[in-house]
Amino acid sequence: MDYTMLILRLTHIFAGVFWVGATLSTSVYLRTTTEIAARTRLATAMTVAGILNVLAGYAMYWLDSDGFSSAWIHSGPGIGFAIGGAFGLVGLILRILANRNMKTLSKRSNEPSENLVALERKLARLDLLNTWALVIAVLFMATARYLVI
Repeated sequence: MDYTMLILRLTHIFAGVFWVGATLSTSVYLRTTTEIAARTRLATAMTVAGILNVLAGYAMYWLDSDGFSSAWIHSGPGIGFAIGGAFGLVGLILRILANRNMKTLSKRSNEPSENLVALERKLARLDLLNTWALVIAVLFMATARYLVI
């Protein structure tokens, strides 16, 4: 049994489930998550899960592709996992940017509301883009093994 691949796969799956689940929960059910995320450190936990997920995913891709050198990369699954990984990386970057805006917004919460409107809009856009990036990543990860290209 390949224990390295087992540990990477479990890390990838569990971190991904938490990351995407928390993202969908906050974007669908908790529209105003700035205070909740700041107080409970949810955004930090989501970012850590995203980092673990992306690192484990890229390590598995590297192992499956024999160091990015095999013909598997050009197969349907290789391309599907690469697209899913790219969208996962975009989601992670958007999460990090959203965290920065969230910190700025929570620091400026005592300012007049008109000063905060632009930040709130930017945060909402980042959260929406992050959610869609992760949904697309999950779709490609779940179906990559079945792609024929």
